[in-house]
Amino acid sequence: MGHVTLYSTPGSCAVAAHLALELVGADYDAVQLDFSRNEQRSEVYLRTNPKGRVPALVTDQGVLTETPAILQFIAQSYPTPEMASLREPWQLAKACEFHSYLGSTVHVNYAHKTRPYRWADDEAAQAAMRAKAPQNVADCFALIEREMLRGPWVLGAQLSVCDVYLFTIAQWLPSAGISIAAYPKVDQLVRALADMPAVQRVMEAYRSMPPPVIIPERRPR
Repeated sequence: MGHVTLYSTPGSCAVAAHLALELVGADYDAVQLDFSRNEQRSEVYLRTNPKGRVPALVTDQGVLTETPAILQFIAQSYPTPEMASLREPWQLAKACEFHSYLGSTVHVNYAHKTRPYRWADDEAAQAAMRAKAPQNVADCFALIEREMLRGPWVLGAQLSVCDVYLFTIAQWLPSAGISIAAYPKVDQLVRALADMPAVQRVMEAYRSMPPPVIIPERRPR
């Protein structure tokens, strides 16, 4: 696999792809977009990802967007003994199942707190979404803890890209007023990953930049 370039920003789901690239030892560059300057909606970046969001992974075959797709691509393109390659059909299906839940349910529930304007213009409706979001996120993590995290990793005995995705979204819990201590297995997974030098290198790279600034998308008139 040739050189790839990842576009991301601190505190976003794109951090999961960055962690995966570092853990598998990929040849890559990571470009951090400054959301406070609206760089994700610049003409230059929109030529790479017309969605105006992160992540985007530029490869020699083209551009990939959406965290689940990028994580699967990394797992299968950079096989290592330490990380599941997701080439066995059942293992791949279970990873896709987990990624789909994180992306379409957990992430969306959290976004109701930070970006409710995507779903409603009415201020009262937005306030109601913000108020309900923490409970919805907490319920999601309770389900993950109880039913989805086999232990010690999501898919069982072997580390996989599922774990870096969960690690990344678990970083959002404090801002939703949720203690990770309420989910012992998730907490243990996060601590185990946080102790890995590769993860520490990635997280350190983001400390110099602030998390994304919430700027409502311009709506067509």
